[in-house]
Amino acid sequence: MNVLIYGATETGYIVASQLYRKHNITIVDDVDRLPDKFNNLDISFVAGNGADVQVLERANTAKADLFIACSLIDEANIVACWTAKKIIEVETICFVRRMELYRNLNSLSQNRYQTKYDIDTIIWPEQLLTQDIFRIVSVPDAIDVEYFVRGKAKMFEYRIKEHSNICNLRIMDCSFPQNVLIVGITRDHNLFIPNGATTIQADDKVIFMGTGPALDILAAQFSQNVNKIKTASVIGGGSVGFMLAQKLEQAGIRVKLIEHDNARCVYLADNLKKSLILEGDGTDLELLEGESIGESDVTVCVTNNDEKNLLCSLLAKQLGCERIITRVGNVRNSALFERVGIDVVVSPRESALKELLNRLHAKDVNILALVEGGQGEVLRLTLPESFTETLVREFKLPARAIIGLVIRGRNVIFPHGETALMKGDQLIIFTMAKDAEAIKAAFAK
Repeated sequence: MNVLIYGATETGYIVASQLYRKHNITIVDDVDRLPDKFNNLDISFVAGNGADVQVLERANTAKADLFIACSLIDEANIVACWTAKKIIEVETICFVRRMELYRNLNSLSQNRYQTKYDIDTIIWPEQLLTQDIFRIVSVPDAIDVEYFVRGKAKMFEYRIKEHSNICNLRIMDCSFPQNVLIVGITRDHNLFIPNGATTIQADDKVIFMGTGPALDILAAQFSQNVNKIKTASVIGGGSVGFMLAQKLEQAGIRVKLIEHDNARCVYLADNLKKSLILEGDGTDLELLEGESIGESDVTVCVTNNDEKNLLCSLLAKQLGCERIITRVGNVRNSALFERVGIDVVVSPRESALKELLNRLHAKDVNILALVEGGQGEVLRLTLPESFTETLVREFKLPARAIIGLVIRGRNVIFPHGETALMKGDQLIIFTMAKDAEAIKAAFAK
């Protein structure tokens, strides 16, 4: 696939680094040369403004299969996508940073004014991040949650604690609800696919996949000693803090939101009718103590500053809050945050990248989720019409992978060794990112 990216930004780099091995990548930006970090990628570069027709012609836009606009200026991204559509009917993905633009471009009311120049996909990382945080808050003790097949299938990730009833047990000796299996384990920041003889250790991050009802039972088992989330403290009243508070209010959770800017506090108070808005600094220990932040069931730190988020998180943890969710802007900080005791680390760029890769699919291939910063992938692959009915235990793949679910029409099947695979079945497969291409190639034959 020929992919044209407008914006030599951090987002542009992350996207290019994920795609360049499998696709032909061209970067367009009005800089004299690419930043040094791009030099280790096998990509092309065209200097100029991505909204300029002549620049896009030099970038060979006419042969592009996908146009991604991710510069730091929203309006430039929008115009660049429109300009690319003038040259060729290409799929366009536009990153925006402002709520009003996202709502305007993504509003259902826009359907009344459709044109051939409409942008195909609008990605607002903060909105995707909010969704991810809310899913995690909704499942006590989970550190990541993904929904597939309209919620009929799910993937939960849990960090195993020393007192867990599955700690130090082999997987084959564990008792899980029917239709649940472990597909991956992250140990010392390295993801691997386990087998029945693998022993689950304290501090492992274990990934479970299964049908929706079965994983709901598993969540209840993990949370039997954990009270349902009733109160939440949110530090940071920007777009993410505001949207998250709205969702928490709708879920019946009492919210305390701390924001330092007076004008923003007035806006939040006017638009959040049930939340308690506190004007102050999330690093003010006296404020945190006085407002009993440590007694909250969960504290979410979502300011735009990594260092401040880390300090707020550590203070909330010191005051007794048992569950901390922290935003990072620089994904390289994620491992550091986890090492110092932050329960869940989330990133808007990671959320946006998952959404982007979910859009980059061939006719019968779809990346449903990335795991552990892209170390693992959840794929949806369709068995071709030429496929001969085969039992799961006889179905050979070229690399280590686990078939988590089979989608047959409207039915979701949790497979075992004797399950028959048929032509047209969609398989939800968990595999390592380095093996994903080999797995996809096997289905393309």
